[in-house]
Amino acid sequence: MKRFVVEFGMGCDFHGQDVNKAAVKAVRDAVSRSCLSGLVEILDVDLENELEIHVTVAVSDPSKVIEKDIAACLPVGKLKLDAVPGGLNVPGLYVEQFGDKDDSIEAALAAIEVLVLT
Repeated sequence: MKRFVVEFGMGCDFHGQDVNKAAVKAVRDAVSRSCLSGLVEILDVDLENELEIHVTVAVSDPSKVIEKDIAACLPVGKLKLDAVPGGLNVPGLYVEQFGDKDDSIEAALAAIEVLVLT
């Protein structure tokens, strides 16, 4: 496997303090910044069988990242997920009607690496 793309994204859960929701938003943000046209138009890669997507998400509590939710963000390839300590938990605003448990905001950072079978 050889890396073809590296992209980053950020996601926040402003209300609800949901680490997984912030991670999903970060992965979607990274995915939205890339187009894999060269893989198809130049290399003629089979996007389902010849791609591996390495996703690293940094969050305040890696045990709360749900792999199937991250996989649902990726339209092609096979997922390899690493959830690592990081991200941010900063003061926000407590609004009970928004489902807040406290007044914090969860932020996540995602790095996505697209690898091609060679």
